[in-house]
Amino acid sequence: MSDNFEKDINDRPIGVFDSGLGGLTVVAELMKRFPSEKIVYLGDNARVPYGTRSPETVRKYAWNCSNFLVKKGLKLLVVACNTASAMAIDSLEEGLDIPVLGVIKAGARSAVNMSRNGKIGVLATGGTVNSGAYIKEIGLLKPSARVVQNAAPLLVPLVEEGWIEGEVPALAVKRYLEPIIKNDVDLLLLGCTHYPILRKVIDQELINLKSKAVVVDSATSMADDVGNILNEKNIARDTSKEGSLDCYSTDLPFSFEELATLFLGKKPSSFQKVDII
Repeated sequence: MSDNFEKDINDRPIGVFDSGLGGLTVVAELMKRFPSEKIVYLGDNARVPYGTRSPETVRKYAWNCSNFLVKKGLKLLVVACNTASAMAIDSLEEGLDIPVLGVIKAGARSAVNMSRNGKIGVLATGGTVNSGAYIKEIGLLKPSARVVQNAAPLLVPLVEEGWIEGEVPALAVKRYLEPIIKNDVDLLLLGCTHYPILRKVIDQELINLKSKAVVVDSATSMADDVGNILNEKNIARDTSKEGSLDCYSTDLPFSFEELATLFLGKKPSSFQKVDII
């Protein structure tokens, strides 16, 4: 690493990528917690969802996204995609010379800390469920925990299409929740950054199923992990400076701006289409 890099590392951006727009829920939390930081976001909308892809394909996609962001001169990379975190995080940690953080570990820690009876439900993509990553991470933190998972392949496409309320998402959410809730879980972990956008539907279906399970996602814990790295490595940006957000996407589909605003919590200043392949 060059001397110039060492001198300006604090002013370098935090990179975040996801398979689509879902990672903007993580970005929103990072901007709230670290308003002075520069953030560069990449949504791979052209290839969403990752959850139905093979591990080899997901790893290739994750490297495509990472290489694009690393060229922006990052000081830290956040893998906001649960599927990519489950299948590619080890490869990225080994291959990159900057800290790499994934949402799986952050989400697992939140689940263990907040569950009272140790019965944890995980709603995630097929890729994440099949990887067993949440079972592994939760087991490392609390070996006695019981994890009940279910794949929800329709939820990401529904969110990306803007179908976030009404009968269709409600029926899909109910079908995916029922096998989890019947196991008396007291905590439901949303194992995909897209799912918080369906939070109202999920909360209502939990009520309909007579479940009192607490719902958590990994955005807050992810911000905790970022804060820890910024402090440990002494790479936090001067708090007197104003932060920024640069957004990129591999595709700009219909109603893109509306969806981006929904995820981010405010209208993004700009989104640039890029080719990362």
